[in-house]
Amino acid sequence: MPAPQTHYFEVKMELGGFPADYTDVKMPVWAPGSYLVREFAKNVEGLQARTAAGQPLAVEKINKNTWRVRHPKQASFQLSYRVYAFELTVRTSFVDADHGYLNGSSVFMYPAENKGLGSTVVVQPAAGWTQVSTALRPGPEKFTYKSANYDELADSPMEIGNQKVLEFTANGTPHQVAMYGTYTVDETKLVADLKKVCEEAHRVVGQNPLDHYLFIVHNLERGGGGLEHLYSTTLQVTRTAYGTEAGYKSFLGLAAHEYFHLWNVKRIRPVALGPFNYDQENYTNMLWVSEGMTEYYSKLINERAGVLTRDEYLGKLGNAITEVENTPGNRIQSAADASFDAWIKFYRPNENSSNAQISYYSKGDLIGTVLDLNIAEATKGEKHLDDVFRLLYDTYYKKAGRGFTDQEFQDAVATVAGRRYDEFFRSSVYGTKPLDYATALGYAGLALSSAPLSPDGTLGATLSTRTGRLLVAGVVRDGAAWTGGLNVNDEILQINGVAPGEGNLAPVAGASSGTLELKSAPAGTEVTLQVRRDGLTRDLKLKMLANPDRKFKVQPLPSPSAAQQRVLARWLGPTK
Repeated sequence: MPAPQTHYFEVKMELGGFPADYTDVKMPVWAPGSYLVREFAKNVEGLQARTAAGQPLAVEKINKNTWRVRHPKQASFQLSYRVYAFELTVRTSFVDADHGYLNGSSVFMYPAENKGLGSTVVVQPAAGWTQVSTALRPGPEKFTYKSANYDELADSPMEIGNQKVLEFTANGTPHQVAMYGTYTVDETKLVADLKKVCEEAHRVVGQNPLDHYLFIVHNLERGGGGLEHLYSTTLQVTRTAYGTEAGYKSFLGLAAHEYFHLWNVKRIRPVALGPFNYDQENYTNMLWVSEGMTEYYSKLINERAGVLTRDEYLGKLGNAITEVENTPGNRIQSAADASFDAWIKFYRPNENSSNAQISYYSKGDLIGTVLDLNIAEATKGEKHLDDVFRLLYDTYYKKAGRGFTDQEFQDAVATVAGRRYDEFFRSSVYGTKPLDYATALGYAGLALSSAPLSPDGTLGATLSTRTGRLLVAGVVRDGAAWTGGLNVNDEILQINGVAPGEGNLAPVAGASSGTLELKSAPAGTEVTLQVRRDGLTRDLKLKMLANPDRKFKVQPLPSPSAAQQRVLARWLGPTK
């Protein structure tokens, strides 16, 4: 990265032992863990090939991400190319005057028929940069690293610059935290809390596959999200988040999610997710397990570690049920379909997504809750979902060396529980039958209650101001706006004959800043809207409908039975 301010990584690739007349070299089209074809080859420039002696070789691009290098009688040759890297997310690569962040799948190519070959990687940091943080094994020289195969190379991101590195040991394994950017936090407390989270995560499966681990943390003006890797993760955090209790606990929740992935998906995985096909989508019905149950465990791990109180955990559970049950798409798309269609839907949302889709994260989180409680009840508090993941780890990762099928996951649940849940999977995982939260929570001595989110009527439309105009941002399935013909992108000119303003608009609770809706009014209230659509003005008459949304709450029963207390203790651990 000789000129980091221009946002280019410069790559030289030396290949040896290729006796054929030509070799095809590829760039992945996606990053494992982020299920969207991103076409990383679009950022490649100036690819050239030369013999070991420096003579030019012919190169032909044969498809969008494959280059054919002709090297007759030359078993060793070199490629050089540049990669434009100016997208700072956890799944892409970035370099500027301050630091470099590199995801292997968006920078490193591989010989098409030889992904299994090992590599030596030499990093040349920009002038003044002194740190390289990566989970790759160090080589004999400074800034030299080894990978056993391309999958490991692609799965080991690098943070390059002057980041601060914190260290701790969890379960006998050294951990590093590479902190990029400006932040204010009690580092001693942060390290101690991360250690507790990591050690609690280890207790779920009960086996440690690590001899080292790296957290790369980007502290940004606005951050959020993470991406898991075999021996590391990258987290993006709003730099001020540590300053509030909620923000700090949110960071620990994100860390727990990505850390638990080192078991769930990196080692305990659906059969489709590895070995990877980097050329195209890798379809699976099971992202509700890989992502949804990881989200479930992120909160569970933090509760067991004492980061969340029991009441905070139950509050988050109630909020999760509220989110899913108030999403119209929950009644349209199953968790399995949401997983399979992640490539074309989840990462490409539009104004109708909430009406037609459900997140495999949020739905899988709740499926995990219900399954966990059912297993604990079926075994009288002796077993729970942890035991399913232990069985999957031993059977498929350690012994079979492969992923599991959909049926094998169901079989593992049945083995642990001592009973089958085929109808549950058919109707509530591969179908859209509502989850029976109340019964499952009752096994642990918990009650589920709900109340209307609002006693008033609603138009079923959200509004936002863009370029000085008040536009319709979303319309809720089967609401007044939906049935009355109000469209997304309609400009609201008048409401009941008056210009829109504070008198007739209110912020949407819990939504992003600037999201508005009509002020509450009783169901049945008639509303006249003047809108501009496609440059033409028209009037619409709508009648507010009762708000169907409900707020759910989970609370302990006053006098749980001994059996319920056993299930609760198996599920959430001893009361802290």
